[in-house]
Formats: sequence, C-alpha cells, structure tokens
Amino acid sequence: MQLSFLIISSLFLFIACSPNTPTSDKSYGQFERIENFESQYVVPRNITVWLPEDYSNSDKYSVLYMHDGQMLFDSTETWNKQEWGVDETMTQLLTEKKIKKTIVVGIWNTEFRHSEYFPQKPFDNLEKPFRDSLVSNSESAIFKKEVCSDDYLKFIVQELKPHIDKRYATFPDNKNTFIAGSSMGGLISIYALCEYPEVFYGAGCLSTHWLGTFDTIQNPIPKIFAEYLDDNLPNPQNHRIYFDYGTETLDAYYEPHQLVVDSIMQVHNYKRKNWISLKFEGYDHTEKSWNTRLHTPLEFLLRTKDVH
Repeated sequence: MQLSFLIISSLFLFIACSPNTPTSDKSYGQFERIENFESQYVVPRNITVWLPEDYSNSDKYSVLYMHDGQMLFDSTETWNKQEWGVDETMTQLLTEKKIKKTIVVGIWNTEFRHSEYFPQKPFDNLEKPFRDSLVSNSESAIFKKEVCSDDYLKFIVQELKPHIDKRYATFPDNKNTFIAGSSMGGLISIYALCEYPEVFYGAGCLSTHWLGTFDTIQNPIPKIFAEYLDDNLPNPQNHRIYFDYGTETLDAYYEPHQLVVDSIMQVHNYKRKNWISLKFEGYDHTEKSWNTRLHTPLEFLLRTKDVH
C-alpha cells in the first residue's frame, strides 16, 4: 500500500474491545416497512422503521438514519445470514437510559449501492481518465451507473426525512438527527454530515471504506477524500463524528488512511466530546463485527449527557 501524504497518530485513537451483544431470532421493539418508497432522485427502495417498544405519539424522538437497511434487523432475511442487531442494541441502551429516545430509519440499498454511497464531490475531483475507468456496464463492475450520491442525499433530506417527521413523533431539528453506516455506508455518512451540517448533528462511520474501490496500490481516492474533509468538515462545536475500524479482512487496509483523517480532525479542533476514532483488534469487515461494537457509536452519538 503506497501513501504520498503524511500520517499522524490521533490523540484520540483508542484500541478497544467491546462486550459481545449477541443477536437472536427474537425481535425487539416495533417495525414498520414502507415498500418501494418513491423518489424523484433515486430508484425506489424499501424503508424499515424501528420504533421502541413503548413508542408513543404523545412523546418526541430523535431519528437515526442508517444505510444498508436490509442488513440491520433480521438475519433470516439477509444475504449472508448476519445482521447488525440494531433492535436488540437500541432496546438495551434505552432500557439502561444510556441514550435518548430514538427511532431508527433503515434505508435499504439497491443494485446501485456503490454509485449512491460514493461521495460525489470527491469523485468529481478525481482525474477524468481515472473516473471513467471506474464506471462500466460490465457485470463485474463496482459502479453500475454514474456516481449519484448527491441525488441519494437529496432523497434522504428532501423526501424521506419530511415523510418520517410527518408520520412519526420526531424532533425534526439538527440536534436530534443522526446518520450512520459501515464501509461505503461510512463514507456516505460523513459526506452527508459535511454536505448537510444544518440537517445532521452526528455521523457514525464504522469500517469507513477510504479506499473507495478495492485497489491498494497507487490509489488516489483516499487522498481525495482527505482533501475534501479538510475543506468541508462542519463546525466541531455542534456536531459529533464517530470513526472506527477493525484489523482483519478488508478492515486491515484502513488504519493508515484513518490516521490521516484523524490528523485532519485534530487540525479542525475536534475533541473527545465531539469525535472519537477507535481501533478494534481482531475485528473483521462483517455485520457480526459491527453488531458486537454497535453500542459504542450509539452511546457516543445518542448520549443523554455531554462529555468533556
């Protein structure tokens, strides 16, 4: 792996091990599914909304938007029979009063996942021959169509969020709106926070796929991402950002790129109260690993009390 830019260790990079939060066949809370949510910006997709067991329209709730919605709740429906276990973890944290009352909106991915999740402005800053090489109509191509993440975010901000705020008892303001995902979902989450800092208060980025593709040699993408963040990070005083990565399988490639991002976070005055970056030894690039440590970003983003 080749890097042409400086790597500085983060003051807030922790080596952490989390207690296991096992999934089960039992569901926790309530589920509502919106079939084929229509959009003028992106192709229709399913939306799964998770509500706490004691959800009431007479109360108000924060909202966490999560990508790859079909992978979040039910391992019997996922392609790899793994899940994030969001309902179990949310229920446990709410019971322990470690997070504020929150509903979760799971946005299902589509066959155009890579095109929708790859941050568009960094993509546009790549040299054109390289950009053109990434988009192909072949069956094996990563990008099934032109990058359209700006449209994907418009779908979330202009269409899905208004629907959720109208349908459910939510706090619609910035301080109660969060977004999270893993891998490419981590990339689109930090991009959403940078593009819409007035909409989202915090982003949870697990195993962020800084490579953008699967090339580790002479790959210009991580540097372009770093430059974008340096130019576009929102005000640290009223935003929270969570990063992490494991050390096995695809996650094994992330550390040097995450350290570069961490150095940028420090330059922009992000501190422990509004940013953490964690390394999970022995964890790989799977829903099982994200499930095991999910409580950590949820507690950080949705905490009921501030930290100093």
